[in-house]
Amino acid sequence: MDEHIVILTGAGVSAASGLSTFRGAGGIWRDHDVMQLATPEGFAADPDLVYAFYNERRANLSRVRPNPAHHAIVRLQVDFPGRVTLITQNVDDLHERGGSPDVIHMHGSLLQGLCNACAARMHWTGHMDGQSACPSCGVQGKIRPDVVWFGEVPYHMDRIAEAFETVTTFISIGTSGEVYPAAGFLTEALRRGAQTLEFNLEPSARSAEFHKSTLGPAEDIVPGFVDQLLS
Repeated sequence: MDEHIVILTGAGVSAASGLSTFRGAGGIWRDHDVMQLATPEGFAADPDLVYAFYNERRANLSRVRPNPAHHAIVRLQVDFPGRVTLITQNVDDLHERGGSPDVIHMHGSLLQGLCNACAARMHWTGHMDGQSACPSCGVQGKIRPDVVWFGEVPYHMDRIAEAFETVTTFISIGTSGEVYPAAGFLTEALRRGAQTLEFNLEPSARSAEFHKSTLGPAEDIVPGFVDQLLS
């Protein structure tokens, strides 16, 4: 079987760029009620609050840059002789700005809007509020951030399932491994007989199940691993 590396990245890969993680010290969900800001019900109850939260995150994204972990993953994608599939739980665009040629955004993107009136998706970099009009159907007040909220089905699950059919190495970088379906990726990789590697700032709930778990900031430990693998 040809070698096929499947990489899953979480908020920890973008932390050094200045983007907050979700569950660690100072994480986003430590300061906000997830049910208010990341559920369809929360959006329906107080859209202005949700708009303000995502407008702030979108503005912050424009002020940060990819870090060495992003660049190392690009080198792996480009230079590894086998196949590399990159899946991210992140809604930022730092993988793309770092140079990644293909990124599967299973939780959507801060830089996209979704129209609840016509289901159109569109690139969106600026302010979004209840007066924003859909560029496709023209209806106002139906645009929402195109991010997957709790209770919604992640995107591209068909592509992800296809990748795990041929996985030989699964690498988890900067994610707690607590949110499904991503939490099930390790189980599937082990079932397929793949080598499993974790790179995380601190032990995750399932660190002991990986063949190898390396602790430290992603921007420090991932580049060295990629150098070693490509050598």
